[in-house]
This record gives sequence, C-alpha cells and structure tokens, in this order.
Amino acid sequence: MDILLIAGLWLDGSAWDDVVSALKPLGHRPVPITLPGQGDGSASATLDDQVAAVLAAVDSASGKLMVVGHSAACTLAWLAADARPEQVAKIVLIGGFPSADGESYADFFELKDGVMPFPGWGPFEGPDSADLDEEARRIIASAAIPVPEGVAKGVVRLADERRFDVPVVLVCPEFTPAQAKEWIDAGDVPELAKARHLDLVDIDSGHWPMVSKPIELARLLAAAAAEA
Repeated sequence: MDILLIAGLWLDGSAWDDVVSALKPLGHRPVPITLPGQGDGSASATLDDQVAAVLAAVDSASGKLMVVGHSAACTLAWLAADARPEQVAKIVLIGGFPSADGESYADFFELKDGVMPFPGWGPFEGPDSADLDEEARRIIASAAIPVPEGVAKGVVRLADERRFDVPVVLVCPEFTPAQAKEWIDAGDVPELAKARHLDLVDIDSGHWPMVSKPIELARLLAAAAAEA
C-alpha cells in the first residue's frame, strides 16, 4: 500500500528517512512529502498550498492509500480524508489531533518577519523531548524550517462528513492512550469524537518518534496498513 507521510511544523520530507528505510522491506511504498513552505524555499506558502500538495499526492497514489500525519500535520491528514474520503483507506495521526472547521491550523508560537521559527527546546521540555539526546536535538533544531505565516494562521475548512467513516489510528507518543481517550471523551477533540472507527496505539517515545523510534514507528504503520 502507498503510505503518505506528512511531517509536522518545521520539518521537511527528510524527517521520515529512517521510517522510509524500515517500511520498504515490510512491503509498503512510503511517500514522504515536503510541504510548500517547509523545504521548497517558499516563505509565502499558505495552508491551501499545503493542502493542495497533500491532495496531489493522494491523487497520484496507485489505488487507495494510508495517510499519516505528525503533530500539526494531523490536521492535513484529516483534511485529506475530508477531501478524498473514497480514496483514503485509513488515517494515522501521530502525536496530534485534527483541528475543527473554522479553527486556525497551527497558530502556536510567535511570528517573526512573516514566519514562525522553531522556538527552541523550552516549550518541549518534559515528555515531548525526554527521549532525544543532545545530538538529536541539535540536528532537529538546526534543520528546522520557519513555517510561513500563511500556513500557521491558515483557517481549516472541512466539508464532507464522510471523513468520519475513514478508519483512524491515533499513535500516542508523549501521552498515553488513556489520556487521549480522556481528552476525546471530554469534548476537547470534537473531530475524533465523531470518528466511527478509532484505534488508540501506544508508542514509548517523545513527540518525534520518527527520529527516536523509527523502526518501532514503521512497524506500527505497517500493522495499520495491513488492516486497512
């Protein structure tokens, strides 16, 4: 199966390199995306540009595919299910939750000169980054690409309720499946509360398992694809 891989803020498609290497021998076709504004040199990209890039990859797949979103890009994966519910066989969300219609995409950190730079490790101290050594932190921070304001402040638009029929796997890295269930049940994640097929899967990692636990993550993705 084609497995579309969408990394979160500040990351380009190379963030998935180790996962790609582990997925190929398992019989799947991983397709990492470098999003507009996150690796193509554009500082003027918008959320619509990123959505268009994701949908172009979905439309290029051979048959149905699985779409994987990490962190903020969980919303991009969800937007793919909304726009192509008949083509997306399964959604995998890693360490994040989809925004609802009308919410901003990722207006989380301070903007400077029209972009949202990586804010340093301060906001991510604790479970998010506990499994990253100094070298991994240095590599992530030095490769981080400032996210264009038009992406971060883009407004999410959802239109097709068939998205709730697409099976979803929520991979829980820095939080537990029990915590995720609490948040969903409390109404904090309204989109997933309406998902008709939702599985919660644990992975013992921080927020960036594609860096710290790529082999384990690849196995989880392969298992999810096998059941799609």
